[in-house]
Amino acid sequence: MKSLVLTGWGWKEYAVAAAAALEALGGNATARGMSKRRLPEFMESDAATWQRIVLVGLGLGGDVARLANALKALKGKTRVVWISAIPMNESHKKTIAPLMKVIECEGGPFNGSLVKAVSKAFGTDVSRFLPYAYEKAKLPKSVPPYHELLSAAMFAYRSYQDEASYSQAIEVLAKGVPEDGWPSELKRLVDHYRRYGHRELVGKSETMKELRGYIERIAAHPEARVMILGESGTGKETVALQIHAQSPRRNEPFYAFNCASVNPELLESRFFGHEKGSFTGADRERPGLFELADGGTLFLDEIGELPLEAQGVLLRVLEGGRFMRVGGMKEINTDVRLLTATNRNLSELVRLGKFREDLFMRLNVVQLRVPSLREHKDDIRDIADNWWFDRFRKHLSDAQISALKSYNYPGNVRELLNLLERAAVLGESDFALLLEKHREMNAGLFDNAPPEVPDVVPDELDEAIRRHIQKVFNKYAQNLSRASTALKISRTTLRKYIQ
Repeated sequence: MKSLVLTGWGWKEYAVAAAAALEALGGNATARGMSKRRLPEFMESDAATWQRIVLVGLGLGGDVARLANALKALKGKTRVVWISAIPMNESHKKTIAPLMKVIECEGGPFNGSLVKAVSKAFGTDVSRFLPYAYEKAKLPKSVPPYHELLSAAMFAYRSYQDEASYSQAIEVLAKGVPEDGWPSELKRLVDHYRRYGHRELVGKSETMKELRGYIERIAAHPEARVMILGESGTGKETVALQIHAQSPRRNEPFYAFNCASVNPELLESRFFGHEKGSFTGADRERPGLFELADGGTLFLDEIGELPLEAQGVLLRVLEGGRFMRVGGMKEINTDVRLLTATNRNLSELVRLGKFREDLFMRLNVVQLRVPSLREHKDDIRDIADNWWFDRFRKHLSDAQISALKSYNYPGNVRELLNLLERAAVLGESDFALLLEKHREMNAGLFDNAPPEVPDVVPDELDEAIRRHIQKVFNKYAQNLSRASTALKISRTTLRKYIQ
């Protein structure tokens, strides 16, 4: 029987349970990742090509009516089995359960319950897979490499829409292939993840979707120079990494250099390298950044801090693609994609004579602006919750997210992550109190930061009171007692307004 195993994204146990299902089904089965949002569409268009579809740990959300109609249209030609460690809700029991075989095993995620549900469904021994379903410190040596592989495969899907790697990772786990026997493409996938996997652009807002779209278009042109603009802390280096990682140069080197980090007299040596004995302290030959990054990408951050004399040196290599090491006599060819970034107004620096116009024109072929965090506040939930869950396997509460969204973050994503790290170190769960102290600590630090955006003042007094009460309620992390005490009203009155 031709079978397909569909499993969810996000938790490693989903993939492990899918691998256990593959082994139970024998050789004539395939595994794929699937989101609950896309499931109804898939069932309409592709389900009929399979004799059996096994849904493992895959939620039944999305358009439920559409999913039900798609299952009805199969008319029993495709057998659909749903395996879960979380009970089906009452609504789905009425609309969807009669159209498929339902196998439930209580227990929830991260403890092997879904893998045990697969055992219950097929009557097979899943003990080999259980260690891979756990996420704790003491695990067999074979488990962490597979956890990293699954993380790499999910990163490839999120960042590059690569679905095939997830399927391949599940298949090698199902077959019990040891790490040294993995296909070369999976080994490259893990290596790529180690280099770039922890520098993602997180968020589902239209602002972030637009930014990802620009990155994808720019990355396809591996020669084009890009100037990345944005405030400090917005993630300009992460954007540069994404451009490199999605480009044809992805398997070549990526080097990042901060132009404000080195004495101006040493910049030429850092860019082009030097020969032994070319200056005091040059006790050995050393290649420079343009030589090391040959074939790949060089990212120069804070390009606006580059001294005028160094700007001329940089311009020469951009015009000719050749350079000589300091103290050298031989020209070296280089093929480097140059990405630059700044949080300064380079056009103004050109007008003031502090930045060369000809260099500005060379660098500013494509301009990409990274939005400040206050421009896509809806993404604070994903950014903060991903960071928190990755460390504690626990989601932030709605009250904590609401408190985080009440602040404008002049330091952008970097400031948000610093705040979360402080909460983790101090064991502080009251984020409203955390932010109150944070504002006190950083008072005057961001003198030039944009002010907190004021609400439009309503004409009606009752509406103005209601908005104020809601803001105070959020300030105290939606704690009824603390907010009513601060407002000097009763809990009953507070409850009336927030309802």
